Amino acid sequence: MASAFVSTSSTPTTRNTLLVSSTSSPQPNRTQLRVGRLTKAHGLKGAIKLELFTDEPERRFVPGAQFTLQVPSESPWHGKTLELVELRWYNGHPVGFFKGVPDRSAAETLLKAILWVDQDVTELPAEEDAWYDHQLVGLRVLRDGVTVGTVTRVDHMPAQDLLVVKTDADEVLVPFVKAIVSAVDIKAGTVTVTPPIGLFEEIPDDAEPKAVRAAGESEQAEAPEPSEPSEPAELAEPTDAAESDN
Repeated sequence: MASAFVSTSSTPTTRNTLLVSSTSSPQPNRTQLRVGRLTKAHGLKGAIKLELFTDEPERRFVPGAQFTLQVPSESPWHGKTLELVELRWYNGHPVGFFKGVPDRSAAETLLKAILWVDQDVTELPAEEDAWYDHQLVGLRVLRDGVTVGTVTRVDHMPAQDLLVVKTDADEVLVPFVKAIVSAVDIKAGTVTVTPPIGLFEEIPDDAEPKAVRAAGESEQAEAPEPSEPSEPAELAEPTDAAESDN
């Protein structure tokens, strides 16, 4: 999920949170959300450690949950689904037990598989200021009321989520935080941004704010001309009395 808002792989995307990745589904009004990845065999009984891409494991990973698998075409699991038997936690790490995976050898054939679930495209995340990726992709991006581009995808980075905005000139990566993305209006199909200078336009290397430059020139103009050093006063010649003292 992403937050400032939140987006979804199955994590909705929130500015300052996470977004959730989604993909198209052949079923009308349905999409698919990425909720996890199988990373490492655990023990000898077919258990597999997971990397979760959802803020709702208690909802997504329940006994009987069905997952579509994203695996290479040469994998024996290509085109198949996977059913969860149980999700357990070991030392803070989620570990899944799946139907049809009886031992470690079978578990190792599933490593790096990505798990997807079906999702109603009209369903909104329960979290406030949160959206699924598919709800953000395609929105027009407004700056000062003017369209500057379109959201083409959402990138989920370790520090924050990024909206990838296609402009007439290039792609711009916009941090999905409230300070920059001030509003998301799904009904209107828009995202409003208040970006810092330079995010959507190039700043010449020799660019210098005119006000600063003018102030510098003014200071130089008003500075008084340095006065010429005065000549040292001539020493008075010794008087006759002084000479007589010697």
